[in-house]
Amino acid sequence: MTNKVVEKLIEKTYKELSQAKKPQERSRISNTPNGHIFLVAWSNASLLRIFVRRFTDLLPKSEYRLKSQFDDNTRSVVANIEEGFARPTTSEYLNFLGYSRASLIEGKGDAQRSLQDGFLKPVPGSSLKDLEIDLSDWHEALKRSVISKPMEVKGNYRNLEEAKGKRQSPVKSYKFLYPPVDNLKAEDLTYEVFIELINKTDWHLRRLVESLEEKLAREQKFYQVEKARFRSNLRLR
Repeated sequence: MTNKVVEKLIEKTYKELSQAKKPQERSRISNTPNGHIFLVAWSNASLLRIFVRRFTDLLPKSEYRLKSQFDDNTRSVVANIEEGFARPTTSEYLNFLGYSRASLIEGKGDAQRSLQDGFLKPVPGSSLKDLEIDLSDWHEALKRSVISKPMEVKGNYRNLEEAKGKRQSPVKSYKFLYPPVDNLKAEDLTYEVFIELINKTDWHLRRLVESLEEKLAREQKFYQVEKARFRSNLRLR
């Protein structure tokens, strides 16, 4: 057989024999089918989506394009984290986190344009603390609303009444049992609060990407080492 054919056979045999030896992708392992809920980036992005829905509900009808785009890109931040976490490989996960971060940056641009167009008020020095929102407490409340728990600690829909022939927005009616968010009013949101949350979400996304890139590099190094070892063993036989 030619060297090229031998190389292909070696490659195929190696993959078959080494399949079970590949390291588990521990970033995927979770005690629940919703492992992404333990990611801070996901909980921050979920809060941002709620903020945006509160804000865009008050936009004039003429700004339907801004509303649609702002709602969509912040929803995309959350959705891509969720889908990426469910992907079977680290490289796929990284791709979806890239999509998520791109949507986040797009949302930051929408916040800036909303400020420039006079729809989002600036209040220098304002922050999440002014809204009595602690991101760690919010994360715990959000997890409880997702994981199946007894009703006394589970988020639920309330007051979904028909108003003028239209159902209320679920994002207004759903209760996370975290008062600072459940009672949040759009008028309380400021440009500075949006930017603070966006920047913190971006920081956690970048940290997550860095850790996964390191993990991917270790996996690739393991593959190359095992490949060389396998070829060496074949030559010795």
